[in-house]
Amino acid sequence: MRPNPIMRRTFARFVIALTALALSSFAIAPAAEDAPTPPDLTAPGKPDNDHRWTLGATGARGWVWKSQAELSREAADPDAGDLSVWKNIKPGLHSGFGTVDVAYSKSAPPAGHISEAIKLHGWRGERVHCMLLVWSSGREDDIRITASAFSGEHSRIDQERISISVVSYVLTDGFPGGIDRRDKTRFPVHLKPDRLSRTNRFNLDAPGTRPLWISVDIPRETPAGIYQGTIFRQSASGTVKHPIILEVRNATLPAPAEWSFHLDLWQHPDAVARYGGVALWSPEHLALLRPMLTMLAQAGQKCITTTLIEEPWNHQTYDDFAGMIKWTRRADGTWAYDYSHFDTYVTLAMECGITRQINCYSMVPVGNKFSWFDEKSAKSVTVELLPGTAEYETVWRGFLTDFTAHLKEKGWLEKTAIALDERDEAEMKQLFGFLKATAPELKISVAGFYPKELIPSVDDFSSNWNAVDQISGAVMAARKKSGLKTTFYVACCIPKPNTFTFSPPAESCYEGWFASALGLDGFLRWAYNSWVENPDVDSRFTKWPGGDAYLVYPDAHSSIRFERLREGIQDYEKIRILREELARNPSAQAVSAGTRLNAFMSSIHTRTLDNRSAAAVVNEGKQLLDEIIRSFH
Repeated sequence: MRPNPIMRRTFARFVIALTALALSSFAIAPAAEDAPTPPDLTAPGKPDNDHRWTLGATGARGWVWKSQAELSREAADPDAGDLSVWKNIKPGLHSGFGTVDVAYSKSAPPAGHISEAIKLHGWRGERVHCMLLVWSSGREDDIRITASAFSGEHSRIDQERISISVVSYVLTDGFPGGIDRRDKTRFPVHLKPDRLSRTNRFNLDAPGTRPLWISVDIPRETPAGIYQGTIFRQSASGTVKHPIILEVRNATLPAPAEWSFHLDLWQHPDAVARYGGVALWSPEHLALLRPMLTMLAQAGQKCITTTLIEEPWNHQTYDDFAGMIKWTRRADGTWAYDYSHFDTYVTLAMECGITRQINCYSMVPVGNKFSWFDEKSAKSVTVELLPGTAEYETVWRGFLTDFTAHLKEKGWLEKTAIALDERDEAEMKQLFGFLKATAPELKISVAGFYPKELIPSVDDFSSNWNAVDQISGAVMAARKKSGLKTTFYVACCIPKPNTFTFSPPAESCYEGWFASALGLDGFLRWAYNSWVENPDVDSRFTKWPGGDAYLVYPDAHSSIRFERLREGIQDYEKIRILREELARNPSAQAVSAGTRLNAFMSSIHTRTLDNRSAAAVVNEGKQLLDEIIRSFH
């Protein structure tokens, strides 16, 4: 059953009012040199303007209601029931730092090493994070997690750079059993932590564990050094302090817009409209899209996902993909094309910081079905058109002539690509020849298995993980020399590394390390937000493993998976920067460091995770990078 549209519209208006809270997905913790005094968020009157969690037109009362509602939507834990796991837990509230590499159970006390304090390190311009865990064998209400600023010897990192998000749980399944999941009873179901809420306060079920995602965006102007801060856990039982030390290295990460990593996460505007209960391309829809696109740009996204036609993926997703260009065949046989929605979306995405490439899907859609409005019959017409046929080329030649003229007028021609998704090589060969003769200015973007004969014609090629070994080093080098992009993608049929909601968290980060190790330019994933019916609660879908269809949640809520993916992209940039610096340094120490780094990166290949976990590989690599940066800076 689809969500009630009236409720969705009401919720959408509420979200729009809160858009000014942040363009990221976090709730920013208030400053606290000592434990801050919590405001009375249930009292009537003016909003409390001293605390970030009360910002917004709804005021304090509405913000608390939304915070509590976010967590109350969680499904029951299918793995709950064995209360004996809590028998050795002392009464009262407990907290400590765990690891971001573990997906902690909601219904069991945290296992493994838990520490009272934690030490982080990072470059200027880097986002670093950690996981605080709170647990109890009895019910605890109104728990609040806040943070102080970080103080150094000669400088400080203000609290506005620190964010605290209560992590909420979603239902997921597992990989075994294939990809047809219409019968959900055939697959195991679990509850996994993933969605990052916009609240730093919560109630704790009895018994239960709640993770909190804490991140710090280190300003680029921060002097290198050691900074000390405190995380406060406040409740009716009192205040507990957790020290947190941040060591800022003498190295700087560029802004995300300057990252070389070619990130292509496919967007789905229609899903945003449906879930928000607003009309497609209405002002309310654009207001919901803006923070989604801004968050994506802040991860280094390069590509704007657009649709030339209706449903280029032939109804594979919960929400259909509407065409952004309206095709009309006039009564006299000529054509008219309305680009208004295409222009609106591209302009919005560029305003949000995604400016490098416009990918247009698709001239070879799944099923080769094309639709347009026929003025003579006053009906929508759907026909099958095969590349290489006269009818296909007649229909598309007129469009391409008009489309390239429009792109040239907008100043977008040089960055626009005709995009294809896992299409037959024979069809692609026909299309490439037609494009070269008709619209040679347009680039070509392809995701799929390695088309050896056609690869020189593809400006942006993303290889399926299972075929990435087929691309030789010579081909990769030739493509780099020509300015062509070569990336990889993982999808529903790839057990690991992947970004499913049940995947080990470090696998999302590993994608960046793998790209660097194989000399690839970046990573592609469908999809950024092809949401299922109720993505905040249940990440499963009828066709693919849980979480395959989206990385972030409605209302621009980030996820552990998305943040770990972004972390891996940061690591990719750090590896690139260090390699360039070491190559310019002729000292024996630099040569030795470069040899160590190259040897480690050479150990990463398509079979690495057969014998090691992604966490083990990533953490070893991070330690090596930090050793090198401390030696030369």
